[in-house]
Amino acid sequence: MYPTTLTQLARANPFSAPLFSLQRADEPEKHAPVPKRRLAAAAVAEGDSCEFGSQKYFILCGFGGILSCGTTHTAVVPLDLVKCRLQVDPAKYKSIFNGFSITIKEDGMRGLAKGWAPTFIGYSMQGLCKFGFYEVFKIMYSDLLGEENTYLWRTSLYLAASASAEFFADIALAPMEACKVRIQTQPGYANTLRECAPKMYAEEGVWAFYKGVVPLWMRQIPYTMMKFACFERTVELLYKYVVPKPRSECSKSEQLVVTFVAGYIAGVFCAIVSHPADSVVSVLNKEKGSTAVQVLKKLGPKGVWKGLVARIIMIGTLTALQWFIYDSVKVYFRLPRPPPPEMPESLKKKLGLTE
Repeated sequence: MYPTTLTQLARANPFSAPLFSLQRADEPEKHAPVPKRRLAAAAVAEGDSCEFGSQKYFILCGFGGILSCGTTHTAVVPLDLVKCRLQVDPAKYKSIFNGFSITIKEDGMRGLAKGWAPTFIGYSMQGLCKFGFYEVFKIMYSDLLGEENTYLWRTSLYLAASASAEFFADIALAPMEACKVRIQTQPGYANTLRECAPKMYAEEGVWAFYKGVVPLWMRQIPYTMMKFACFERTVELLYKYVVPKPRSECSKSEQLVVTFVAGYIAGVFCAIVSHPADSVVSVLNKEKGSTAVQVLKKLGPKGVWKGLVARIIMIGTLTALQWFIYDSVKVYFRLPRPPPPEMPESLKKKLGLTE
């Protein structure tokens, strides 16, 4: 007989649901102790280098996050610099092209790379926490839900896991983000991280590096929730309605193309959702003594949307590349990559979808 719900929750791998079907299991004899096992971890599948949910799995996922976020954010520093200047000084920088033109005229081509060091360090740390903790929280919350609810509430699961991960990721990012914005938006303040960090600390203390953490949460948590939930569901829909064959029959290259497309679609929505808070962060880190509420009042409903086009281009490309790199790391290290979720057999029977 199939185990009861409570027994299933205690014995089965909940994250295998809704990815795998329920297996027939016999109840253990009452005198025989049931061995405790990690609910999130399954046996090493053929071709995989580690168990799903193992320590090695989480470490390599974190490493994938470092590569995906650190490299991509650093690559678009010129666009990010112009975007920040559009937000904090719209009177001077009228558009994307005008912003590039003025920056090159005043600082030369090297001026477009301002802030690359805090960008690389900060977003590498953020990527480590964002992707690594997302995998941890996704498995943890799936443990709590059980296999049927994991499938039924999978979008909520993605949202909750990504929000939890981003909370910690932003604490890791905040100091470097503050330095980056100060370097990029205050000409003459500092040209390098080594100049900027000590100067900020001498002027405002540790608070200088963390005064933007709440606006960062306002910007990054909705962004990351959209990034992960939209990506996961888009991949599911692409394989269901667009890709002409099942994922299991697709080559690794074809799967990575689907990853890139889903990542770009998710990135566009990410940019729109998080842009107002991004504008507040940019201005807040530029101005001393300001609060998020003061900056929001100063910008007004129209001002918070300045630089949106630049950010859509930047974030769309970033998100697509990040998912592509992250998934490529999983492929390279032969990490478990579960297929899109399917309804568990037990739920199909409850709904009368199977005989």
